[in-house]
Amino acid sequence: MRTTIRKWFWAWEFDKEEKWLDEMSAQGKVLVSARYATYEFEDCVPGEYAVRLEMLEHDPASEEGKQYIAFVEETGAEYVGHVMKWVYFRKKAADGDFELHGDNATRIRHLSGIIRLLLPLTAVNVGAGLYNLGIGIAWDSAVNVVCAGLSAAV
Repeated sequence: MRTTIRKWFWAWEFDKEEKWLDEMSAQGKVLVSARYATYEFEDCVPGEYAVRLEMLEHDPASEEGKQYIAFVEETGAEYVGHVMKWVYFRKKAADGDFELHGDNATRIRHLSGIIRLLLPLTAVNVGAGLYNLGIGIAWDSAVNVVCAGLSAAV
């Protein structure tokens, strides 16, 4: 039976997302499709699969992305899908440990990709916050000061 669950994870919460997907597998639900904050599962033997995420440097549809996906599939993993540059793989737990970031260099490359994604968003948010703060002070606008505070909180 197919089950759809809508759940949001921030980009830096990929470990939490992987853990949740593995917990779903432990409950007998394996990931078969992932879209923006929407996950589709099918019934499986509880704990049959482990799921891992990877943020690629290139678009998954690009030649480099396809080569990386093919490389991971050669290890016995199955490509489930992608959301932007995030790709989802699953592998039967009986096949042994499933790690995409086995050494520090790949872990650093993965985290650097997340930082490259978040830096422009952070810059835009800081700019909007400062703009709202300036307007709020100049025009004595509480709404703009609140918006600046929300930008700072984010």
